[in-house]
Amino acid sequence: MGKHSSRRSFLAAGMAAPAVGLAATQRRSLETGTPLRFAPQSTPELKFRTLGGTGLRLTEVSFGCMITSDPTVIERALDLGVNFFDTARVYQNGNNERMVGAALGSRRKDVHLATKTIRTFTKAEALADLDTSLQELKTDHVDIWYLHARDEVDAINEELLDALDTAKQQGKTRFGGFSSHSTEVLNAWGTNPHMDVVLIPYNFSMDEERAGAVAKIAAAGKGVVGMKVMAGGFRSNKPGSDLHTKLQNPETFLAALKWVLKNPNVHTTIPSITDMEQLEEDLRAMSEPFSADDEKTLAKQLEMIRPLYCRTCGACTGQCPKGLAISDMIRHVSYVEGYGQFELGRQGFLALDPKVREIRCDDCDECAVQCPNGVDVVARLKRARELFA
Repeated sequence: MGKHSSRRSFLAAGMAAPAVGLAATQRRSLETGTPLRFAPQSTPELKFRTLGGTGLRLTEVSFGCMITSDPTVIERALDLGVNFFDTARVYQNGNNERMVGAALGSRRKDVHLATKTIRTFTKAEALADLDTSLQELKTDHVDIWYLHARDEVDAINEELLDALDTAKQQGKTRFGGFSSHSTEVLNAWGTNPHMDVVLIPYNFSMDEERAGAVAKIAAAGKGVVGMKVMAGGFRSNKPGSDLHTKLQNPETFLAALKWVLKNPNVHTTIPSITDMEQLEEDLRAMSEPFSADDEKTLAKQLEMIRPLYCRTCGACTGQCPKGLAISDMIRHVSYVEGYGQFELGRQGFLALDPKVREIRCDDCDECAVQCPNGVDVVARLKRARELFA
């Protein structure tokens, strides 16, 4: 079966599957500027799932804080009953944890909180990073602590596993795990006994192999949290931007989130939320079933983002004869064009090996890499240099 026909089958597969815990409900309106604790005429109908063997009962749609800068949106989500918030030490140069801690305030005890540590490879470094996170978050523990962005199998080692266990023993985290964009890493470490929760990119653009990894991890009793659920986050493009007219369909992102929620192996999702409108849209996904119209919407969106969005399938790994980290570089571009986060993309680009950053696609007569999913690799890599180099 061809790649495109296989992809269409994967997208349509959920149409025959039950929409777990979903029921139709009236749409709501959360008006920007509404005073906190204002009771809307119709309160969002929240649905919950158990996070694997942790026993935590989380809202199916939770709150990804990565690009949030307005604390009142977090406070509004608290008012509406969202009970899981995800941040990381690296987000906004540490400012995100500080903002999240302040926004949760005295209600920290009523919700579940996750943070992550990145670019650490020793136990001492990881635990020191966690201590800083706890200080910034103004809490004595987090519910989940992840080893973040572990995209090579050897990026997790015995020292880091010991760090996860030690943090749990010290009461600084209740559960430990990792995040990864790589299916190879998910398969290698996802069922490891030291891991309680795995944070997994999962959206309508991905193939059966990623769905298989999700199912395998969930079957092992691990909690599965879905990230990158909007397939690039292109809803952040504002009027006047080059991609806005092409990609801004108001129903696309609601459909994308509903698609993820069809899979019972995904226990919660953490879409990035920046304003009241996005919060309202995302909460609707818990009570509106995925439809045939949603399928058509996502099929159209998939064709539009095909040359832009890396699905982290791993097919390009090691394929560039000059050693370019293709998937990583394309992902850093998406943080700018998809999420409007230049600094986040630039941080990732500058973390690459300096020798890799200096390589230019113009130095090759033709590209040795052909993305099986249709990404325009050369154009994306040139865009990375244009933005960051």
